[in-house]
Amino acid sequence: MINSTLISKLASLIGQANVLHGHETEKWQSDWTGQYHSTPLAVVRPATTNEVASILNFANTHGLPVVPVSGNTGLSGGTACNNSLVLSLERMNRIRSLSPSTRIAVVEAGVIVGELDNAARQHDLMFPLSFGGTGSALIGGVLSTNAGGSNVVHYGSTRDLCLGLEAVMPDGRILDLMQALPKNNSGFDLKDLFIGAEGQIGVITAATFKLYPHPKTYATALVAIDDPGIAPALLNALQDASDGAVIAYEYMCEKFVQHYHSLHPEEKRIFDFSSPCILIELASSSCTSLSEILQDVLAGAMEDGMVQDAVIAQSETQRKNLWLLREAAAEISFHKHPVVDTDIAVPLDQVATYLRLIPPRMKELDSHYTDIAVAHLGDGNIHYTVWPSRDDESLLQAMRIAIDDQAVALGGTFSAEHGIGLCKLQSMKKHKNCVALEIMRSIKNVLDPNNILNPGKTIPK
Repeated sequence: MINSTLISKLASLIGQANVLHGHETEKWQSDWTGQYHSTPLAVVRPATTNEVASILNFANTHGLPVVPVSGNTGLSGGTACNNSLVLSLERMNRIRSLSPSTRIAVVEAGVIVGELDNAARQHDLMFPLSFGGTGSALIGGVLSTNAGGSNVVHYGSTRDLCLGLEAVMPDGRILDLMQALPKNNSGFDLKDLFIGAEGQIGVITAATFKLYPHPKTYATALVAIDDPGIAPALLNALQDASDGAVIAYEYMCEKFVQHYHSLHPEEKRIFDFSSPCILIELASSSCTSLSEILQDVLAGAMEDGMVQDAVIAQSETQRKNLWLLREAAAEISFHKHPVVDTDIAVPLDQVATYLRLIPPRMKELDSHYTDIAVAHLGDGNIHYTVWPSRDDESLLQAMRIAIDDQAVALGGTFSAEHGIGLCKLQSMKKHKNCVALEIMRSIKNVLDPNNILNPGKTIPK
């Protein structure tokens, strides 16, 4: 437990109301998945970058471990906080500026991703980071894991959208890298050290982001397929015909669709047969013939036997209903426990091979397992979920390792967008290039010599 003297000193920095302890910290004692439980020493809720700096300086001086937390919506145990000070960024929720002329927004780490997009839409712009949790995930969190989502195929990941950032170092120094310059080759690109680092070397407090024109037209379809192996060819045909207008290309296995309808029996089935599906979306600010392009490509794909059937949205309501299916992934994955939820990526031409090879490996480990798979097919990111038949941590870990091993064997990665946290430490140690790990440890030791920031995660010993 943290003593009253330390609580009083923290309160003197940010106010008594913003230092929580005891039962007041219950909200932070478990992450969204319910898989990681911990008890923090206290929770501090700064409202400004200077307050974050004061807290980190204090924590560094007193050797207090600090776990930065944004929306606590992560999936890899990155915010587990046992015997640590939780630094909640939820009060740092200002959009500092939004310039329609330069299409740039400056936002604090506690801004909800969806709220930034809503603000951009007031100016016919958009913040294109799109995934199921944009209504609750905060900017600091998506930067810390370099989140991707459904639109990476067109707009890139969080790293690609970020022009600059502001971070507080473990000793309280403030690093200002907020210049909104697409070209700035003045030495090392320090910004990218912090993106995806999961709070290991500094606390991101604000960022500068690119905005994009809001599409005026969409063309969205759900297509039924027999073989995921056709996905690269179909994607290329769509990109060629639409001049690169594909903004989402999402795979859902047959069992995923079945689970969705069992959880939502009120929803009408789109196809009268069971099949894997791909959700396709094209968008443009100028082209008005996207629906015709999509229809023509899908008609050709059906003639070639790549596609069994297709439904093209005829209204915005129908478009949103198609997306409800894909956006139910987190709900479906975590609707029962125990669960192994993973986040791997392989080259596009290896997705079908991965989906074919991994179920037999799971059956070797647990003959009564069940599973589903969804994927961002445009970038090769697969979310493969397994429900073991028994709650045995050694079995769950064996499954995680097998899932990661198979991805690496196909030239892929064991972590695509959810981060390492606690969940992926073993795979990090096993598969990350040893020189890369040495460099990461060296950077951590130089920038956080007292190891106060998010200790025990991300970088294996």
